[in-house]
Amino acid sequence: MKQPFEIKTGWPLDTGGVARFLDRNFDFDQMTTGLLEEKLFEDPMADPGLCFSAYHNETLVGFLYAVRRDIRGEAFGYVKLMAVEHDYRRKGIGTAMYRAAEESLVSRGATKIRIYDVPLNYFMPGIDPRYTPALCMVWKLGFKQFGESVNMVADLEASDWSTEKEEQMLLAKGIEVRRATKEDKNELFSLLAEEWLLWQNEAGMALKNDPPSAHIALKNGRIKAFSLHNANNKGTGWFGPMGTHADLRGLGMGSLLLKRCLKDMQEEGHRTAIIPWVAPVAFYAHYVGARVERVFWRNEKEVLLGK
Repeated sequence: MKQPFEIKTGWPLDTGGVARFLDRNFDFDQMTTGLLEEKLFEDPMADPGLCFSAYHNETLVGFLYAVRRDIRGEAFGYVKLMAVEHDYRRKGIGTAMYRAAEESLVSRGATKIRIYDVPLNYFMPGIDPRYTPALCMVWKLGFKQFGESVNMVADLEASDWSTEKEEQMLLAKGIEVRRATKEDKNELFSLLAEEWLLWQNEAGMALKNDPPSAHIALKNGRIKAFSLHNANNKGTGWFGPMGTHADLRGLGMGSLLLKRCLKDMQEEGHRTAIIPWVAPVAFYAHYVGARVERVFWRNEKEVLLGK
């Protein structure tokens, strides 16, 4: 390059421009202004001091956004978004942005850093290995792969997702199924606190939608199961998360609530539903014919305070 690049810290003044930059440089993903603003400003720990933009002659050539989380007693830093302009790669821009982010995360107490799989509000659950140069970069920076996650996809045109018969069968057992309302927030959050505390943020996002994109099952007036959609990466057809209280598992509430969400998405005009960060692959394959669409590699680096 004729001149060295400059890295600036802080929220971008033109989120539309940054969104177009990311969309252009994500080979296997899309980005919109609304989605970017959700990733930045609607993160529960949003911090402009962890947002880095690289410029060459006032042209945006790199972008990185990181967040800090305390998860189950550990101090994590996460790189949530990262891209470098195609023509400016292999010039040290990505490495320089990452090192600036690592320094800032360590100064905020992080002892481990992960790439992309960010609890509470995330874009992707790891690095798609088709982004091979990105993998090579993070490994060179000292990251090590420790696992993988998968996204599945369900064909929303394969069924009308009717659940009336199943709902009547559950009602005969004293279980009511309905769409959640904003008034259910405290009760739902109490259930999540028992086993799924990290999902409270997504539940809150789902309840903000009009109508709320959350469905629940109740026994004796208490919420015992839930299913959400459009709670993360809004507008892109993402399902989840979902869960059923241990004392009522095996009654079919999970598959029923899943189908209610898929029906919502179908009526919104989506042709497919993305089921991200899946553990029970066989469950989704059996009940809604979902198939594995993408694989993501999870990478982590230990960092030392003061280093």
